[in-house]
Amino acid sequence: MNREHTRAVRIGDRIIGGGNPVLIQSMCNTKTQDVEATVNQIKTLTKAGCDIIRVAVPDMEAAGALKKIKEQIAIPLVADIHFDYRLAIAAIQSGADKIRINPGNIGSSDRVRAVVEKAREHDIPIRVGVNSGSLEKNLIEKYGGVTAEGIVESALDKVRMIEELGYENLVISIKSSDVLMCIRAHELIARQSDYPLHVGITEAGTLSSGTIKSSVGLGIILHEGIGDTIRVSLTGDPLEEVKAARLILKTLGLRKGGVEVVSCPTCGRTRIDLISLANQVEEMVSRFDHLDIKVAVMGCVVNGPGEAREADLGIAGGIGEGLLIKKGEVIRKVPEDQLLHALQEELMKM
Repeated sequence: MNREHTRAVRIGDRIIGGGNPVLIQSMCNTKTQDVEATVNQIKTLTKAGCDIIRVAVPDMEAAGALKKIKEQIAIPLVADIHFDYRLAIAAIQSGADKIRINPGNIGSSDRVRAVVEKAREHDIPIRVGVNSGSLEKNLIEKYGGVTAEGIVESALDKVRMIEELGYENLVISIKSSDVLMCIRAHELIARQSDYPLHVGITEAGTLSSGTIKSSVGLGIILHEGIGDTIRVSLTGDPLEEVKAARLILKTLGLRKGGVEVVSCPTCGRTRIDLISLANQVEEMVSRFDHLDIKVAVMGCVVNGPGEAREADLGIAGGIGEGLLIKKGEVIRKVPEDQLLHALQEELMKM
C-alpha cells in the first residue's frame, strides 16, 4: 500500500490521499486564545509554504477562538484535542476543518460517540493520533516494551472503535521519537490500512538535531511511497518546520518550485568569504518562490566552474572575485563585494 492507493480525504479546501500531493503541516506555538498572534503566525507560515495548520485547544476559550481565527486565514485549520471530549465538540462547532484526538484519552465510548456524531454532522475528518509515549500498558506488556508493532496495534484498535460507530472519514498518525521505530511502524500500518497517513518524527529535537532526524525518518518513509501529510516537529520557530519540510519534499522530487541552492563546503583553496555569501544567497532566494531553478555558490576553480555550469545560475569564486555563470555560460567577472547584487539582478531578470 502506498499514497497512490490511500483513500482521498478532504480537509477544508485541500484533499489528501488518493495520490494527491503530499501536504505540509505545522502547528502554532502561540496561545490559541490570542487570536491576533495566532493569525499572524499562520499567515507567516502560509507564506512560507504551510498547507495545513494545527492549533492547541486546551480550554473552551481556545475552542471559541477558532471561529475568529478561521475567518482570517487561507489554509485549513486543525484542532488538537486531548482528554476533554467537550472541547472537540466545541472546536467542530467553531469551524475546525479537522480534529486530532486520541480516542484512548477522550474517555468512555459514549464520549467518543458524541465526538464522532458531531464530526459526522459537519462532515469533517478525524485524525486518530497515537504516539509511542502514550502506548497502553497492555501493549507494552504484550510486546515486551514500546515497539512499532504495539504502536500500530494501538492505532488500528482506535480506528476500529470509530469505524464501529459507522464513521470512516479518518486520517491516521503514528509517531515516535525513535526514527527506526517510526519507519518500521509506518511500513507495517501501510500494509494494514488504506487511510491517509500524517507522518512525522515526534519530539525530534532542536533545529539542528530535529531537522536531521526528521529528514532521515521522513525521507525514508516518503521514498517508500508512504505518507500523505508531513510535519517536521522542531523545538523552535514553526517557520523552520515549514522550511525543512519543503526542502525534504523537494529533495525527494515530491514538490516543485522555489530556488534550490547548492554550495561547496569550502577548503583551503577558497579565496572569497563563501560561507557568508552562501548564507546571504539562501536568504535572498527565499523571496523567489515562483522560480523553479538551481543556484550554485562555489568557492574555487577546481569544481566551481563545472558545478556552476550545471546550475541555472551560479557563482564560481576566485581571488577576491567570482565568475557569474548563467545556463552554462560565463556572463562576466564580478568583484567579491558585488557578487550577491549581481546574482540578485539575474534572478530578477529570470
